[in-house]
Amino acid sequence: MTPSSVSGAAFDPGAFSATDLIRTKRDGGRLSDAEIDWMIAAYTDGYVADEQMSAMAMAILLRGMSREEISRWTAAMIASGETMDFSSLKTADGARRLTADKHSTGGVGDKITLPLAPLVASYGVPVPQLSGRGLGHTGGTLDKLEAIPGWRASLTNEEMLAQLDSLSAVICAAGAGLAPADKKLYALRDVTGTVEAIPLIASSIMSKKIAEGTDALVLDVKTGSGAFMKTREDSEELARTMVALGTDAGVNTTALITSMETPLGLTAGNGIEVEESLEVLAGGGPADVVELTVELAREMLAGVGVTDVDPAENLRNGRAMDSWKKMIAAQGGDPQAPLPQAAHSHTITAAVGGTVTRLDAMSVGLAAWRLGAGRARKEDTVQAGAGVRMHAKPGDQVAAGQPLFTLLTDDQERIARAEEALNGAVDVDVSGGPAELPPLLQGRITAQDL
Repeated sequence: MTPSSVSGAAFDPGAFSATDLIRTKRDGGRLSDAEIDWMIAAYTDGYVADEQMSAMAMAILLRGMSREEISRWTAAMIASGETMDFSSLKTADGARRLTADKHSTGGVGDKITLPLAPLVASYGVPVPQLSGRGLGHTGGTLDKLEAIPGWRASLTNEEMLAQLDSLSAVICAAGAGLAPADKKLYALRDVTGTVEAIPLIASSIMSKKIAEGTDALVLDVKTGSGAFMKTREDSEELARTMVALGTDAGVNTTALITSMETPLGLTAGNGIEVEESLEVLAGGGPADVVELTVELAREMLAGVGVTDVDPAENLRNGRAMDSWKKMIAAQGGDPQAPLPQAAHSHTITAAVGGTVTRLDAMSVGLAAWRLGAGRARKEDTVQAGAGVRMHAKPGDQVAAGQPLFTLLTDDQERIARAEEALNGAVDVDVSGGPAELPPLLQGRITAQDL
């Protein structure tokens, strides 16, 4: 695959003043298309300084942007680099094969990409899943997959296209050429207190996804304790903004709002999440992971016109598992190899018996991170076997002394701090009555809802 380059657009340094544009946005004004194009190109080129873009990011955080401004800002970031082109993927009779992709805003135990990509691919729909690594309490898809012996994340464009053509599924690292403006701005937001700016979050995510060239995109926007967006209101605003960006760019985009008050599944880590994903691909696994995998698969398939199938069927009949094994092997992994095991484990038990009514996702994510499953800085390494196994979820009955968590790590000294993170993470109703559980799927937003 040869990316079509639209990078390095020439700009006139004297066409605008960064200071004037900052003042415009600071005072609640609207930036023109030309001003936005100039700001992004000048910043990518190094003409606009970090401190100036920091001021612009803060002005956007405080003043917001219109739909038209966000759309243009996203398009300008896409234009700062290369774009992917999958139009060469054809059916046997020469028709173009439409691609489908998914993006999650991140959560605890969110291993959904692992069973989802091969499941959708098992219906012949190409899934170019460009993924990332974890930072902080949320895990990264590539970190999980690298627990599989031999598996490699980095593929050339040619390898990626060949794998999509033959197997319909690829999960790999995004190339550095996609939206380089976003890479600079993302790092800047992280150190200037502007991470929460919804226009910048949305354009960051969507510039890379649109540059990937997918035909249909499904967004899994998390809400709750373990999510980046803690409130339903903020999650819906982010979802609407991203659906609008995708729609404006000609990508069939939908979003599901899903709960992240409680971790997904019964594992949070790397290798142990692969293990749980294999259970789902084998037709079993935790009910919440299966539910979300099937719902997202249904949305992805519908986005490219496949509406007459039940995705749960290919989990039951083994076709999704076959797709997984071929995908892993194609990227050098051994799908039969045992997964890494942590050197040390520690069990936390229930102090009282009753019904579990709450399991805080953020606490579990923090514990897994402290055990070595995540990283504090991008250059940190992660432990393949580290993480948290959960033995009870909200709605389950537990007895005093029954295991609630198993902590896994290669460094025994990490256990104490991980245990601290889980203090108060679980509520148990000693009356033993049923727990009221919020639905996993909390909303759906399409272009028609904008």
